[in-house]
Amino acid sequence: MIDNRIRKMAEVLVNYSLKLKKGDTFIINADYTALPLVKEVYREALKAGAYPETSITADEIRETYFKNANDDQLEHVGQILELMLSKYDAVLTISSESNTKHMSNIDPAKISKSRAAQGELFTGFLSKMASGEIRWCGTQFPTNASAQDAEMSLEEYEDFVFSSCYLNTENPAEEWKKISDRQEKLVNVLNTKKELHIVSKDTDISMIIEDRKWINCDGQVNFPDGEIYTTPIKNSVNGHIRYTYPAVYGGREVEDVKLIFKDGKVVEASAGKGQEYLKSVLDTDEGARYLGEVAIGTNYGIDKFTKNILFDEKIGGTVHLALGAALPETGGKNDSAIHWDMICDMHEEGKIFADGELIYENGEFLI
Repeated sequence: MIDNRIRKMAEVLVNYSLKLKKGDTFIINADYTALPLVKEVYREALKAGAYPETSITADEIRETYFKNANDDQLEHVGQILELMLSKYDAVLTISSESNTKHMSNIDPAKISKSRAAQGELFTGFLSKMASGEIRWCGTQFPTNASAQDAEMSLEEYEDFVFSSCYLNTENPAEEWKKISDRQEKLVNVLNTKKELHIVSKDTDISMIIEDRKWINCDGQVNFPDGEIYTTPIKNSVNGHIRYTYPAVYGGREVEDVKLIFKDGKVVEASAGKGQEYLKSVLDTDEGARYLGEVAIGTNYGIDKFTKNILFDEKIGGTVHLALGAALPETGGKNDSAIHWDMICDMHEEGKIFADGELIYENGEFLI
């Protein structure tokens, strides 16, 4: 018997997040382990009058590709990916790894080469999202692998995922609209500011945000959601940051990341674990060493680090500064094939100043 929360999740994704309507072309990109949610989303999309299709893959396929592909194959951009990122009205990506460590032993250089080949397509996709030409949403279907990463049982992890999406409420979409209203007030204040200065343990970093737009993340692009973000002026970032939690990207984990920025660019980078991988990602392309995003997590219902960036970057009382591609809707200009979110906890010694005014302290807004 299907969990009613999965049905509710499908309803919110189709009708609130993606706003599917009659005639929309729509593709669901997912692992086979997410089939229960895929089926319900497909059903809801048909009800909405859209034309749904599916692209189903598996961890084992990705692993086989990276272990066996030669340079020419790594630099080839597949037609399915190109269609997905350029031709559909709406795209839903469902993460549901059966083994979150399946990429751990892949040569980082091969992953970087593949990402670089997709860079132009990825940048174009971000631009189309910003203009509203394509609607995209990413979400998570609970699996044992993700539950183990979060140090929970599957049942506990299901409760965590569904409650963070407000699927245990009578009308989840209405709850997200309330969150949107609250965050809009913060965004309106920050849109008047010119400079941001972030201070925390082993962190002191400043940047110019003048004429950039802050974005209210309210469940329409990520589900669950709960953050506000912008992109700094590319060459304005100066200072140092130590990321509190492990940085997970492309199935690999890097711990105790420390970055030093000068005139926008990462000039020094170190990690307690995964140093080689960190350096290889930073060398993906020229834009990989610049910030593409500065964001503040606002979902205080997510209070546990789970090694899943969809949830972790939303933790209330944290900031994340992402390396790589700028999000065009903010007015950001940095191009890169990567976008790597890394999280810094602000609950202790954390302060954010905007134009010299203290607006945030110890994980809470003061405005």
